[in-house]
Amino acid sequence: MSEVIAGVEVPETAAVAEATRLVQETTSPLVYHHSRRVFLFGQIQARRLGVTPDPELLYLAAMFHDTGLATPFSEVEQRFEVDGADHGRKFLLEHGFSAAAADTVWTAIALHTTPGIPHRMGPEISSLYFGVVTDVIGFGLDELDIAQVEEVLAGHPRGDFKKEFLRAYFDGFKHRPDTTNGTVNADVLAHFIPGFRQTTSVERILGSAWPS
Repeated sequence: MSEVIAGVEVPETAAVAEATRLVQETTSPLVYHHSRRVFLFGQIQARRLGVTPDPELLYLAAMFHDTGLATPFSEVEQRFEVDGADHGRKFLLEHGFSAAAADTVWTAIALHTTPGIPHRMGPEISSLYFGVVTDVIGFGLDELDIAQVEEVLAGHPRGDFKKEFLRAYFDGFKHRPDTTNGTVNADVLAHFIPGFRQTTSVERILGSAWPS
């Protein structure tokens, strides 16, 4: 029998089971429960907004979306979102998914912290984004059914999520601060590192090699 939480059915496939196992074994309970809530809230928000994502692709995107915080994919420093996207795409290709499906998951993960773009893209990409912002900053929370929200939290409790997640978020890229340029992640560095300041876009333009 498939697992149903808050009216949302968790896809019952071999890839879903393997991804769940992998994320449980390689990340923290904080990230695991957050990732599951992101899937559930993503599906709930999708229904509310009239979007129909592929449940399996949305689940896999949700499970891998923060893996780059703990397990850098490449020796080259890159944004943690890109690390997670690379993990997700590799997993899908290794499990027989099409290149198009793997690219959809890659894009959804890569853009999940980028406001203003994901909601204009495909259903898996927009639904992952809505799931993330619901769980992290409470997007649309007052418009959701309270019973559904409570059922999600009963299965995947938040605990002291705000403080613990911010710390895990910071720990994931504190050693690669340059990758946060132009992203919301720079705010997290500024919160934890006294006096931290990114080079601004204005400074980059004025300080470029061009004479004018």
